Amino acid sequence: MTKQDQIATTEHRIVGTRPVRPDGADKVTGKAVYGADFYLPGMLRGAILRSPHAHARIVSIDTRKAEALAGVKAVATNADFPRVEMDEIDAGEAGINVDRAAQMCLARDKVFYEGQPVVAVAATSPEIATAALDLIEVRYEVLPHVIEIADAMRSDAPVLHDDLDAKGPSNIAARLDSSTGDAEAALATADVVATGRYTTQAVHQGYIEPQACVASVSGDGQAQLWCSSQGAFMVRSVVAAITGMNLADLRVTPLEIGGGFGGKTTVYLEPVATILSKKSGRPVKMVLSRDEVFRSTGPGPGAEIDIRLGATKDGILTAAIVDMRYQVGAFPGAGAGAGVMHALGGYRIEHKRVTGCDVVSNMPSTHAYRAPSAPQAEFAVECAIDDIARQLGMDPIALREKNAVRAGDTSFSGTPHGQIAFMETLAAAKGHDHYSAPLGPNQGRGIAAGWWVNHGGESTAMISIAEDGTAVVATGNPDIGGSRASMAMMAAEVLQIPMVKVRPIVADTASIGFSMLTGGSRTTFATGKAVSEAAAEVVEILKARAAMIWGVDASRVEWRDGEAHCLADGRDEAPLGIKEIASKASKTGGPISVEKSVYPHDAMPTYAVHICDVELDPETGHVGVTRYTAIQDVGRAVHPSYVEGQAQGGAVQGIGWALNEAYTFNKEGRVDNAGFLDYRMPVASDLPMIDTLLVEIPHPTHPFGVKGVGEVPIVPPLAAVANAVSAAAGMRMFDLPMTPARIHAALNAAG
Repeated sequence: MTKQDQIATTEHRIVGTRPVRPDGADKVTGKAVYGADFYLPGMLRGAILRSPHAHARIVSIDTRKAEALAGVKAVATNADFPRVEMDEIDAGEAGINVDRAAQMCLARDKVFYEGQPVVAVAATSPEIATAALDLIEVRYEVLPHVIEIADAMRSDAPVLHDDLDAKGPSNIAARLDSSTGDAEAALATADVVATGRYTTQAVHQGYIEPQACVASVSGDGQAQLWCSSQGAFMVRSVVAAITGMNLADLRVTPLEIGGGFGGKTTVYLEPVATILSKKSGRPVKMVLSRDEVFRSTGPGPGAEIDIRLGATKDGILTAAIVDMRYQVGAFPGAGAGAGVMHALGGYRIEHKRVTGCDVVSNMPSTHAYRAPSAPQAEFAVECAIDDIARQLGMDPIALREKNAVRAGDTSFSGTPHGQIAFMETLAAAKGHDHYSAPLGPNQGRGIAAGWWVNHGGESTAMISIAEDGTAVVATGNPDIGGSRASMAMMAAEVLQIPMVKVRPIVADTASIGFSMLTGGSRTTFATGKAVSEAAAEVVEILKARAAMIWGVDASRVEWRDGEAHCLADGRDEAPLGIKEIASKASKTGGPISVEKSVYPHDAMPTYAVHICDVELDPETGHVGVTRYTAIQDVGRAVHPSYVEGQAQGGAVQGIGWALNEAYTFNKEGRVDNAGFLDYRMPVASDLPMIDTLLVEIPHPTHPFGVKGVGEVPIVPPLAAVANAVSAAAGMRMFDLPMTPARIHAALNAAG
């Protein structure tokens, strides 16, 4: 029997069940402490003066009047950040450019978008801090700005940076190319070809909790930060680099996080609060307003994607050319890299060329948004696949089944795929009753598939046994998707004790070894490995301690049902539970505690297939989603409710991206919809219940078969909704968001 078969047939006591979440009571009663809730005695309040211009050179900054205002204790500009000779630091899935990160905290010589921070103030009250901002005099030389991708790529476009292209000034920050075979020649001989230019707009992650932090720097240079973030160690690395501190001098404590979705994998406030605290000698608290979140933090990038996809008359995809241009905002960031990887990675296509470039423009620098850059790429590809199916009169799932990658196929990285489950997920979608349900007038059904590469990365976990036999599981990953529950469940499973006897905590950077941030769909997989290995080592220690108590060899002790059982010949010892063993720890070797660090490289991609039904009102162009089903390859669902929630949440975000959401700018380059009243996100009344189906094909090298699940749910929805709307409208819709006005205009143009 293979390890995979063993995983698949093992009956778990806890893994796979739905216990009450360990953080639930504090959250529903309001006791959970988020960034804006944290308080220290003597704390000052920080505020930021922001650029009113989309693009301008800073001529001068005069802060003297602000500094003279009673109650103002510190003022900071970018000049207070030491210029560190360090291009990039490893802060998670991708590196962070220190100089650019510093300029997103406080601008240096130029401002590149409306809302970019310029000067920060710390005062004894929020009102005084705000009043001080009005006293600061900043002189600007306003420069021409550019927002749209096509405009930014023009030869006569205003250039944001002089150092992005070795060939000369340009707004193109990066060019990537991945090719196999002869795509042009293969397209020329294809029986059918689907072509199109697809566009998406910049969209915000829409987390409920704005960024917030408290910084406190002591007289000896030691500093502490409390913040809302997806990675305390990432915050420590970036803040230390920007402020010139030693890592060991900075302790970061993660507070509860009210949503992140990739948007809290960098810093905006923390270096500023740290500098203000250092200058004032007092703790400093900073909290962004919702307006500031929209104007100055990183949305996901918009994109323009040209695609040509060819196939034989029997549905074999033979060739594809995909050219992608990502709108990455003021500084190069979350753009074409993952898009190039994911565009065609789900299918067997012999001849293909995928190119991508990042294009800078005068809007907030874009950042990760849940499977960064994959939804845009898959939007174009999955719509083109549907167009091929329509031309051939072929079932769209059958077409995907003919061309889907399978275990053993070569992945984008050039290595063979492991036990992936794309085919099983497609089969589950085809067999779902949603797929064959009848449709009514003006209704359309769309399907789309998607995948995400997933990540391993460094993780540390510590398990310690208390004198009463209970266990503490400490990890370094902020909980944004239920990881506290999954860590406690996996530890309890290995220890074979009830989950209520396990207390999971998220530790600060001085209390646990390094852990990469919570992102990349890595936490339950990688940190779960660390927890499982630590728990297994604890079991071995418990067995050894029981052997000492009994005076037998450790090899004659078995761990079963959360107890040590003596197997020594001629011995009839009563089993020893954890409490009995732990209570004698001082006589058998001391505290029982294990810290385990892992760096797994065997994360496995996951796949999803979504089915969407819509109803289109031809009179107004309004689209209503009437039914939605998300089918997902999840490996093994440790806590199925959390996994279902991930699938549902990704679907809802993708529906908003497809139908409603987009940054809009006025002619001065200012954001016109910087708030939830004007930035239209779906609410409960806009949506049906999101049905889910979990396909469990366990990961063979994970102790519990876990695969990452958090990011792939947002990859298919853009195309699934677009395919449904296109079916209902009787024409291909190429541009997102598909607003009523846009659909109505398309219907009228078509007659």
